[in-house]
Amino acid sequence: MSKPKVILAFSGGLDTSFCVKYLTEERGMEVHSALVDTGGFSPAELKTIEEKAYSLGVTSHVTLDVVEEYYQDCIKYLVFGNVLKNNTYPLSVSAERVFQATAVAKYAAKLGAKAIAHGSTGAGNDQVRFDVVFRILAPECEVITPIRDLQLSREAEIDFLKSKGVVQEWHKSTYSINKGLWGTSVGGKETLTSDGYLPEEAWPTQLTETKPSKISLQFEYGQLVGIDGEKYASSVDAIRELTARAGAYAIGRDIHVGDTIIGIKGRVGFEAPAPLIIIKAHHLLEKHVLTKHQLYWKQNIGDMYGTLLHEGQFLDPIMRNFETFLADTQDNVTGTVNVVLSPYQFQVTGIESKFDLMSSAFGAYGEMNKAWSGDDVRGFSKIVSNQTMIHRKVNESN
Repeated sequence: MSKPKVILAFSGGLDTSFCVKYLTEERGMEVHSALVDTGGFSPAELKTIEEKAYSLGVTSHVTLDVVEEYYQDCIKYLVFGNVLKNNTYPLSVSAERVFQATAVAKYAAKLGAKAIAHGSTGAGNDQVRFDVVFRILAPECEVITPIRDLQLSREAEIDFLKSKGVVQEWHKSTYSINKGLWGTSVGGKETLTSDGYLPEEAWPTQLTETKPSKISLQFEYGQLVGIDGEKYASSVDAIRELTARAGAYAIGRDIHVGDTIIGIKGRVGFEAPAPLIIIKAHHLLEKHVLTKHQLYWKQNIGDMYGTLLHEGQFLDPIMRNFETFLADTQDNVTGTVNVVLSPYQFQVTGIESKFDLMSSAFGAYGEMNKAWSGDDVRGFSKIVSNQTMIHRKVNESN
């Protein structure tokens, strides 16, 4: 009798290593591991993880590269919407989890598997994000979550693996790191309480540049396409280059405080030099080329888009509606944004665009105008204040 197939979302860490041994030897399943790359692995790391998967006993292992899809289907809309959760966090992990789950679900369908497994615990957001996507895209599949279901401690997982002959130094890192194209999350003892900042050694990217430098970012239709006049083959390449340049200045570090999907507050550190610079630069460019009503509705829709994405609702049809609106606002978001990089900080200093509405042809704010007369302003001011004047008089007389 053939063994039932299960697709395991695999990272190579303790939890997913436990899952391989548990599913193969305790559940008698044929495990096919899948690592989904959202831009956080080097070729050497991918090779090491593949070798580890086979050493643990998987039937097959695959790396699913979704970096370009991740950018085209999600990241560019985070830029269009200037999405920073709680005005702070660029959704570095929230966004990529949905794409990892989606890739695993599609791979399960390709292999004809009727079960999918992931190593999430019962304490965080990721379990919901994976479960929601699997339920929508693979409702016929059983979702197996050994770590959550067995409520295992780290020590229990290590003891189980040792009993199965898997002996290695499962050194618990002082800080947990999750790296992707759109930023890196950093968790440690300081983020488990409401006070305390991550120390210098906790940050994956250290300060190596101290002399300030100026760079220019070229945007076309809302997307970063070039740096200092050099155009890149894809926006993904531009993001990676900006990450390298700005990361050398230790730019983009912060701690996000937010509401988890499961109803508790949480803190997480992150470093996201490229996302923060791109969003701030893009937003400044939009302030110059969009109308006030476009900016108002974009802010509202961008905030809602980010909230639903954070909560694992990326596949809801309303998200496609939001994306249509956000993309439609980008027709004139083309130009150059100038930025100064310094240790631990950056300044967006100005823009150049043929669509700039701050045109001297119509006047200079606070000095002179060419589009109306003083009498026009007097009449406008009278009309716009009329109802409030009436309200005041009526209430004064009563």
